Amino acid sequence: MENKSAQSRWLNLLFILCLLTPVLFLLLMPGGTMVGGFFWIWLVMLLCFWMMGSMVGIATKPSMEEECPENRLRMLGPDEQPAVIRRVMDVRLATENNGLGMFRGPLREPADQALRDLQAEFDGRSVPLIQEDDELGSLIILMPRVVKEENLDPPSRHGIHWLLFGLTFLTTTWAGAMHQGINLLREPGSINVGLPYSIGLLLILGVHELGHYFMARHHRINVTPPFFIPVPFALGTFGAFIQMKSPTKNRRSLFDVAVAGPLAGLVIAIPALLIGLQSSQVLPPSADAATSMVHGTSVGSSMLFALLAKAVLGDQLQHGYMLQLSPLAFAGWLGLLVTALNLLPIGQLDGGHMARAMFGRRTGETISSVATWSLFLLAIFVWPGLMLWAIIVFFIAGRGTPPLNDITPISLGRRWIGYATFLILATILIPLPHAFWQAAEIYCPYL
Repeated sequence: MENKSAQSRWLNLLFILCLLTPVLFLLLMPGGTMVGGFFWIWLVMLLCFWMMGSMVGIATKPSMEEECPENRLRMLGPDEQPAVIRRVMDVRLATENNGLGMFRGPLREPADQALRDLQAEFDGRSVPLIQEDDELGSLIILMPRVVKEENLDPPSRHGIHWLLFGLTFLTTTWAGAMHQGINLLREPGSINVGLPYSIGLLLILGVHELGHYFMARHHRINVTPPFFIPVPFALGTFGAFIQMKSPTKNRRSLFDVAVAGPLAGLVIAIPALLIGLQSSQVLPPSADAATSMVHGTSVGSSMLFALLAKAVLGDQLQHGYMLQLSPLAFAGWLGLLVTALNLLPIGQLDGGHMARAMFGRRTGETISSVATWSLFLLAIFVWPGLMLWAIIVFFIAGRGTPPLNDITPISLGRRWIGYATFLILATILIPLPHAFWQAAEIYCPYL
């Protein structure tokens, strides 16, 4: 046990060093600039991510004593089936494989009540799951609890969270200044230039993750504080995430935790965008926005963005004009983009969890596959800038842990909240229709 604890400490240290390596690499480059080193910084980043993935694999690999020597599937007769299983289910098929019991058949009582009865009976000795079964109605899985009770809820290492937040604050401040054409490594006194972008973006990302965090705590789910991901180039961060250490109880808790993050993030992103638009510059068609380090964008590229821009700038927006976003407005615009990407109904993304909770496992997986390939098609034929995000989503949005009760549907009120949230996704991603841009007198780039 002591050797395993020491190994865990060394892995945590190496994990932090891998996160710090790209920052140190940037600082050691001549002049602290990315010029001429873009290939090398990506090579270092990929190497670090590969090492981090390897360490995660080592940390999660069971020891030889924990591995089961046999892998044998056998049928369970009626006398081998727990009495509580036969009480809550009309068992049609029962099997066991390496201590994992699987019982298929229609339930005799509502799934919520059946889960409570199973949990009361096994009382921590096994973890029961109730899932959908396409052939026999429902599936009860009895998973052996192999983790000791005292290890189920280890204390969070808050120092790591604050370290990552501090590094992300530095990288986003540096990125915000670089967007203005200022290198803080050469002009550290100009740090205030990068703060509007940095503070705005970190508030949006942080409140988004805290929405997940507090909703998970409300449902008594074991969850970590947010992890921020610093990168020393481009936007200054790859976002933030929380880690859920215990499964959700049912579809209701899965939906609540998933939808809370995007809605909480929008509470900050939309006001940040409205405030930042007041100091943004409207450029006539003859202006060359590409010569500026501040990001320019067409207003009609998003229905929601067009409505917000028109509400703030009014008659300043005319047909063919572009917007040169202020740093705070750019952070708000990124907040809309991040919210939209998280709401995509794919895998473990927030939208993927929402789709599973609203429509069930089978329909949710179908929606996830369609959305994934649609994202790649949009990146190929509409906006090449989506390709990087499509690749990231493809690798991180695998299948997550299902809720313990994956049968009981969510309430009608939650379903309507889900529809409204997906409508917000559509207003962010869909360009302003041609029939509307002329009436609004703003530019649509897809003519």
